[in-house]
Amino acid sequence: MKKVLLGVGLAVTTLLAVVLIRALSMRSVQVTPAKPTVTLQVDREAIAQRLSGALRIRTISSEDSTVFAADEFAILHEYLRAAFPLAHARLEREVVGRASLLYKWEGSDAALPPLLLMGHMDVVPIEPGSEGQWTHPPYAGMTQDGFIWGRGAMDDKSAVLGILEGVELLLKQGMRPARTIYLAFGHDEEAGGEGAIAIAALLVARGVRPAMILDEGAVVAEGMLPGLSSPVALIGIAEKGAVSLVLTAELGGGHSSMPPTQTAVGVLSAAIVKLEEHTMPASIAGASASMFKALAPEMPLVQRSIFANLWLFEPLVLRQLAASPASNAMIRTTTAATMFEGSVKENVLPIRARAIVNFRLLPGDDVDDVIEHVTEVVADQRVKISVSPRSGAWNASPVSRTDGPMYEALARSVREVFPLAVVAPFLVVGATDARHFAAISPNTYRFLPLLIGPADLSRLHGTNERISVASYELMIRFYAGLIRNVAG
Repeated sequence: MKKVLLGVGLAVTTLLAVVLIRALSMRSVQVTPAKPTVTLQVDREAIAQRLSGALRIRTISSEDSTVFAADEFAILHEYLRAAFPLAHARLEREVVGRASLLYKWEGSDAALPPLLLMGHMDVVPIEPGSEGQWTHPPYAGMTQDGFIWGRGAMDDKSAVLGILEGVELLLKQGMRPARTIYLAFGHDEEAGGEGAIAIAALLVARGVRPAMILDEGAVVAEGMLPGLSSPVALIGIAEKGAVSLVLTAELGGGHSSMPPTQTAVGVLSAAIVKLEEHTMPASIAGASASMFKALAPEMPLVQRSIFANLWLFEPLVLRQLAASPASNAMIRTTTAATMFEGSVKENVLPIRARAIVNFRLLPGDDVDDVIEHVTEVVADQRVKISVSPRSGAWNASPVSRTDGPMYEALARSVREVFPLAVVAPFLVVGATDARHFAAISPNTYRFLPLLIGPADLSRLHGTNERISVASYELMIRFYAGLIRNVAG
């Protein structure tokens, strides 16, 4: 028995030693920020006024593609022309598709592949009936108490105007980039991104292959990652795919006074319960693995030991991550039942029941994998499965590089403006216009240089959307710094 206990003790000691050695051997991958050689003079009052003016223009995207705010986009185009005269005098500008904008700032070295900065000019509608819950009217563009209020302040007019503000400041300083810079501003990202698709096709036809593409995506998160007191700048190196599946059951109708054992609604409900109870498998891989690799060296010893030894602790970590909807979305293809239709009357048995289940796909899973999974889990021939024709389907984007000069320049630009931030790769769980461009550059990133805390999350697409003037200034400084660092 003593020998057994001695052996067990030796094994445990060895295991602990391995865990600690691996944790202590981790080295920070954070880049050292450089001190900008040129000082930008930013007029806070002026930048707030220009963004406020843009928020007053109702460039709303509707789910109904036949409804298009053409007049509002025309007003916004002219507003941008007046607000940024140097950019519109020095850069080539063209309207693509219905109302998207493409700018070209010619570089001095045609051999250098260009930089492409992206944003979108459209905004989501206000939830009907919620207007009275806004501190300031959603389209008033109010600036008060250090904040700029209005729909689009966070998503995504601040990026569009922030990029143009950065360009305007650099032009005032007389900068001429070595690398050509494109600015691409879509008009319908919130409704599918036809404008971005048209711009991407145009660039492909012209043989443009950017060295880097940067669109909206993840943010600088403050107080949202356990174990880290520093802000975390999450750079999206990939985004999930999406497919909505239509589940249909037809069992015959009749009067509710004489129901069968199970109606079409019951059949479909059972199918959805199965799907919610048997989700697709989870794993820490790809972009999520890269994120933890970057974050772990900055964590306290206990958390660092766990993430340095996922070969041992991965089941524990997956269990913890799966407990939160936000972190669960990073480790698996998610399942979300979103719509259900049945009978037309309370006392009529439905002839046909229909449900929509939306899946967001991890890199590595594809649409066929999801259909196969749903078919096997539901295992009921009465339930027909098809892809929703309304929303379309697409696989996850390619995973962009984190080991090259473009990512390093991006990380350095972040740290110059947010010196306390930990920079880490990230998997964007929503959809962005960048997915339409990913095939033309191995360095396609999704990052909005916006500092937000837990209380700000509900403002995205929600009530009381706002951005502080101080945060907006940092966005402008970031875009100007990135242009200097990448385009020279």
